[in-house]
Amino acid sequence: MSSITTEDGTQIYFKDWGTGPVVAFSHGWPLNADAWDAQLLFLVQNGFRVIAHDRRGHGRSSQPSFGNDMDGYAADLAGLFETLDLEDVTLVGHSTGGGEVARYIGRYGTGRVARAVLISAVPPLMVKTPANPDGVPSEVFDRLRADLAADRSEFYRNFALPFYGANKGVRVCQGTLDQFWLWSMQAGLKNAYDSIRAFSETDLSEDLRRFDVPTLIIHGDDDQVVPVKNHAEKSAQLVRGAELRIHPGAPHGLTATHADQVNTDLLAFLKS
Repeated sequence: MSSITTEDGTQIYFKDWGTGPVVAFSHGWPLNADAWDAQLLFLVQNGFRVIAHDRRGHGRSSQPSFGNDMDGYAADLAGLFETLDLEDVTLVGHSTGGGEVARYIGRYGTGRVARAVLISAVPPLMVKTPANPDGVPSEVFDRLRADLAADRSEFYRNFALPFYGANKGVRVCQGTLDQFWLWSMQAGLKNAYDSIRAFSETDLSEDLRRFDVPTLIIHGDDDQVVPVKNHAEKSAQLVRGAELRIHPGAPHGLTATHADQVNTDLLAFLKS
């Protein structure tokens, strides 16, 4: 199994396919690198080297009780880049992975990064605060934690429906819903629990202001998890020169439900 060991002893699993310009992927909560397979296969077939890792506490990586925050996630990504000596990387993040991408650039800069892509991403900030009045009330995240701790299996089955828009008419096969549950159940309970605070309460506004590479922001306008107006639209205002692409009717999990459109967007951006 391909993995690196971080400075704090955590093992981070990754897949590394193909040859050519490097595209690295950071997945959403509470999934793992397999959630990117539709994009990974497509880009390999189009001449790119693709790398996707399982975030600490998720999938095939270790489940430490510490470091389950955006700083820890960004440090793991930096360790992966350094170990593999990656350069001129296009860095792609979905949902929580978009926060990981933003914090990586905010802390480590773009010396190894050529482009960035944020898809259904959590930046700038999810939770409602006086400075973010359009955010989600903190009680919603308290309920997420309570439901996760009470019965994570049932929680993940229910969460898959709004994630892919199946509760609002998006045609989603049962296999897609089942694999969401399977991937989610591979995450450690404490890791997934702690990650709710990481993705909801981390203010990534200053990180976005540090982006100095071409950036594409992709979002669905029917995202029930990370609403487009408080995330993609605000991020596009903070990232200099960002290109914003909104897909009508697309849900949070559009990398699966609208894979062909996302793949087309990525390939066009990579070749621009």
